[in-house]
Amino acid sequence: MDKKQTRLRRARKTRARIAALKMVRLAVHRTNSHIYAQIIDADGSQVLASASTLEVDVRKDLANGGNVAAAALVGKRIAEKAKAAGVTKVAFDRSGFLYHGRVKALAEAARENGLEF
Repeated sequence: MDKKQTRLRRARKTRARIAALKMVRLAVHRTNSHIYAQIIDADGSQVLASASTLEVDVRKDLANGGNVAAAALVGKRIAEKAKAAGVTKVAFDRSGFLYHGRVKALAEAARENGLEF
């Protein structure tokens, strides 16, 4: 098994647990250059809000989209967009990535700005 398959296996297990809870989830995806976050409804059919380092507003504030500062900014933006969509409580789906570094910074920024998980 390679690194990507192992991560995807962990992600499937997490998503199965979240689906059983029937909760709205905050899904995070990380690449070397960028970080992405989506609020997905309980049945998984619709994206309610999204934020990433590719957005124009975020790019003008940051020189690099692949660092902890960028992840914290995306966490703040996704929390604001979720509140605007009427979502306050979510399940955190880290997509098999370790809860460390950029993923942790995004989660903590989202919590500080009003999301509960």
